[in-house]
Amino acid sequence: MTDLTVLISAPELNLQLVADGILTGAVFALAAYGMALVWGVMNIINVAQGELVMLGGYVVIVLTDHGVSPLLAVPAAPAVMFGVGWALYRIVIFRIIERDLFISVLATFGLSIALQQLANEVFGANVRTIESGLGSSVLGAGLVVSRIKLIAFAVALVLGGALRLFLKRSRLGRAIRATAQNARAARTLGIDADRVYAATFALNAAICGAAGALVAMTWIIHPYLGLIYTVRAFMIAVVAGAGSMFPVLFAGGGLGIAENYAGFVLGTQYRTAFLYSLLVVILVGRNLAMRRQRGHAR
Repeated sequence: MTDLTVLISAPELNLQLVADGILTGAVFALAAYGMALVWGVMNIINVAQGELVMLGGYVVIVLTDHGVSPLLAVPAAPAVMFGVGWALYRIVIFRIIERDLFISVLATFGLSIALQQLANEVFGANVRTIESGLGSSVLGAGLVVSRIKLIAFAVALVLGGALRLFLKRSRLGRAIRATAQNARAARTLGIDADRVYAATFALNAAICGAAGALVAMTWIIHPYLGLIYTVRAFMIAVVAGAGSMFPVLFAGGGLGIAENYAGFVLGTQYRTAFLYSLLVVILVGRNLAMRRQRGHAR
C-alpha cells in the first residue's frame, strides 16, 4: 500500500499526524510571534530570526552542560536572549530603522551569517540535543503525545496571551502600539521611539530564546539550522498578519500539520522542498490578494 492508502485505511494515524502538527506548530508560532511584532512595529523583516532561536537553544545547552536541570534552564534562555537582542539592536538594527524594507532584509541576512559563524566558532558544528526526561503520554485511540511538545504548546498559549496583555495594559506596550501606528506622532507626544524599538527587538529575541530552549529539548540544535525557522516564522507572519498574536498560533498549527502530512506522504527527504514550495504559493497568493484589494479600492 502507498502511504496515502495507509492514511485512508487508518484514521487513527491521521489523528496522530494532526496532533503532532498542532503541538509542533506551537514552537514555530513562538518564533513567528516575535517576527510579527518586529515587522508590525519596526517595518523590518528579520532574516536572522532563526539564528535567535538557535542561540536560545545553545543557552539551555550550555547551562545543562554545567549541571542545571533542562526545565530550570528554559526560563534563562529568554532572559539571556533579551540582553542579546538589545545589544544587536544597538550595534546593527538601529541603523536600518525607517530605511527601505530591502535594506533590512540585506542587513539582517548579513547578521544571520555572522551569528552562524560565531556559533560555529564558540559551540562547534556538532549537532546537539537535550534529553528532557519527560517521555510521552499514550492517550485514547493509540494517540502518543510527547510531554515536551505539550509544554511547548502551553508556553505558546501563555506567551501569546501575556504579549497581548502587555501590549494593551502596560505603559511600554501602549508606547509600542502608538509607535507602530505612527512613529512621528508618537515622538511628538514625547515617546522615545528609539527606546521602544530597542525594547521591541529585545522582546522578539526573548521570545525566540524561549522557542530555542524548547527546540533544543524536542529536536536538535546546530549553528546552521536558523534559516528553516526563519522561513517558517515568515510564512506564519505573512498568513496571520503582522502584529497579530493569536492568529499566529493557528497559522503555526496549520503549518505543522501540513509539514507532517508532507513528510509522511512524500517522504522526509522532500519535507524541506515542500516547505519552500509552500512559501512560494503563499507569497504568490498574498500578492494576488493585495492586487484585488487595490482594484476594489479604485
